[in-house]
Amino acid sequence: MNWEQLLSLKRFGDTSKRLRKDQDETRLGFEVDFDRIIFSDSFRSLQDKTQVVPLSKTDFVHTRLTHSLEVSVVARSLGRIVGKHILNKYPKLQELAFQANDFGAIAAAAALSHDIGNPPFGHSGEKSIGEYFKSGNGKNYKSELSDKQWRDLIDFEGNANGFKILTESRTGVEGGLRLSYATLGAYMKYPKESLPKKPTQNIGDKKYGIFQGEKSFFKDIADELGLKELRNDNHLAYTRHPLTYLVEAADDICYTIIDFEDGINLGLISEDYALEYLINLVRDNIDTKKYHSLQNTKDRISYLRALAIGNLIQETASIFIKNEADILQGKFHYSLLDKCKYEAQINDIIKLSIEKIYQSKDVVEKEIAGYQIIADLLDVFIKALNNTFDNNASNYDKLILLLLPEKNRNIQENLYDRIMNVCSMVATFSDSYAILLHKKIKGIDI
Repeated sequence: MNWEQLLSLKRFGDTSKRLRKDQDETRLGFEVDFDRIIFSDSFRSLQDKTQVVPLSKTDFVHTRLTHSLEVSVVARSLGRIVGKHILNKYPKLQELAFQANDFGAIAAAAALSHDIGNPPFGHSGEKSIGEYFKSGNGKNYKSELSDKQWRDLIDFEGNANGFKILTESRTGVEGGLRLSYATLGAYMKYPKESLPKKPTQNIGDKKYGIFQGEKSFFKDIADELGLKELRNDNHLAYTRHPLTYLVEAADDICYTIIDFEDGINLGLISEDYALEYLINLVRDNIDTKKYHSLQNTKDRISYLRALAIGNLIQETASIFIKNEADILQGKFHYSLLDKCKYEAQINDIIKLSIEKIYQSKDVVEKEIAGYQIIADLLDVFIKALNNTFDNNASNYDKLILLLLPEKNRNIQENLYDRIMNVCSMVATFSDSYAILLHKKIKGIDI
């Protein structure tokens, strides 16, 4: 891989090559990506989607929206640090007018959208969609789908759904978000389809990131960026875009530290634990006089959180720079934090967060409710679309279809497309809207 290709400004529908030197310096091409994402409907719905604690009544717990904004800030810093190094190492990029800010803008835009495809009700949302097809009424469709289509459904993946959302409406040149290929490449943490399901030590094999419907478009992106194809059979898999490692690291840093902070503010983790664990990350540069002058828990935790994130940004950028050659050759198979000198401390924080936050009674109870809500919504919408396709729609089915957004009412001929249409749509619902719609469909609330 080479950086000139990896920094492609190409957008779907382009008929001529975009050059960095021709960009408007007041609003660079990669910055346009950030703007388009932040004004999109799918991004806006993240304001009412669970990050850790579903439907929290407090105003200081993070949602997917605030989490995504924070991840984008960290990713931008990482991109700029790394970009400065890369420009010095490859002077030709400077001749082509690239700047360190370009690397930051790509990473920030990709990070901003990293959760855009995740369903409501936190991390259980993906599992609840998969369970509907594994053991719910959705299992009846298995015989009519290919193995790869079926795997997309039973292992429904928010990352793949995010790519679907970011690239949909591409039938018209002016339609959809039309993000740059560099940003779309950096977004793709798992540049492979759902089969074969063979996890390896390569971090890019941990999950998958491409539904069957988006394979051909992703191949076009991968070819434009010069990503290395990993297989020579009929299974699509590529190396990661190098900036993906920074996007992933930004997410890892934020959810590790900030989910932990949420747990402290909610009283799920004691301050004594918090101080012990966070201080281990900042021991080398903490200002003890300043720290002891802070009067309350929230201020002390905020101070430690800021120091911890700053330390991890510098450490992560150094790891990327040290391994940049291997990353470009597709030979770096780890997340950046896996090689971090604070790995043990980070793992301690994650372990405590799982026990005290992610498995807390409040979180578990709401995730259980989410399973039933999502299953019921999938069931009623898929049945209505299928019955309509078979010219067997009841009056109820016809009314249900009127609840769908206009873009989702088209009755695709392909069963997989109809089902995936519903799954993707339900995944865009906010927590509150999913609950409200469920109540209406069940006749609980009118």
